[in-house]
Amino acid sequence: MTPTTPPTPPGKPTPARPDNSKQRLIAIAAIVIVALLAVNAWLLFKYTESNKEQAVMSTQLDESAKLQEELNDKYYAAKTELESMSTGNAELTALIEQQKAELKESKDRIASLIRKGGNMDAARAEIAQLNEKVASYLAELNQLREQNALLADENNQLTTERNDLRTNLDMQLEANSNLNQERAMLVSDREQLTQTNSTLSQKVTKAATIKVAALEAVGQKIRRSGKPVTRNDAGSVEQLAITFKTTVNEIAERGDETFFVRIVNPQGETLALDQMGSGAFKNLATGENMRYTLKDDISYDRQENILRLLWAPGQQFAEGKYQVEVYNKGFLAGATSLVLK
Repeated sequence: MTPTTPPTPPGKPTPARPDNSKQRLIAIAAIVIVALLAVNAWLLFKYTESNKEQAVMSTQLDESAKLQEELNDKYYAAKTELESMSTGNAELTALIEQQKAELKESKDRIASLIRKGGNMDAARAEIAQLNEKVASYLAELNQLREQNALLADENNQLTTERNDLRTNLDMQLEANSNLNQERAMLVSDREQLTQTNSTLSQKVTKAATIKVAALEAVGQKIRRSGKPVTRNDAGSVEQLAITFKTTVNEIAERGDETFFVRIVNPQGETLALDQMGSGAFKNLATGENMRYTLKDDISYDRQENILRLLWAPGQQFAEGKYQVEVYNKGFLAGATSLVLK
């Protein structure tokens, strides 16, 4: 129900009605002001937060840049230091190249971590590990260099010792060569002296050879009476009789002397039967060993001696010319021949 406005008492003025539109405007203005203040406050907050985020991002970027710069400095410094350790040794160079590759791999991994804006503490830890790795690399290289230096010293020492040994060996070889030459000269001199002595001895022996004279060889047949008679027909000859006389040689020493008799048949063969006393002697004039048919030993006293030797082999003699040779001291002392028809 709509309220009824009471009638104005008579005699009192009617009061002025308030201006509601003005109040409404004021209220709206107040609301707008409050809203604007709230918006300003929110904008101020966001601006402040944005500045903080920008400051944080700027700080992070600065830190990332510093870490990246530190990483690059350490990487290139480590790379340079590793390369400076190279000595031209193949094993050392291969190890340095391997370490550089591992170092590059670690550097790229840390750089990726920095670029992604990850945990900077993790990046720093990686850089610290990189430093430790570089230190271990350098320690390993230094140890290897020291070992190589020791090996080089040992090699130098061995080379020096080898050279000394080679020098000593060369000296020894030269000395041995000189000794061999001297020995060869001595041997040559000794051989020459021996040859000279042998020649002189042979000459002396030859000079001391007791020559034989009246050397005669005849064929004989034994009669029934047992008396031998001379024959020259091969069919009737039963034995050969060799007779000779020793001459006097003043050079020959008194003592036992041996005379070797060779009977050579028409075929050029020496008649010899071991069971009949045949054997061999050395012909000092030719140096060859020769077969002999008979031999006889005498006691020589520088007097003439007559020797008679018989060769009766129990075999028929062949026709032809027979050569008879007598040797003393290895030299021919006399020779003759006979012919059986």
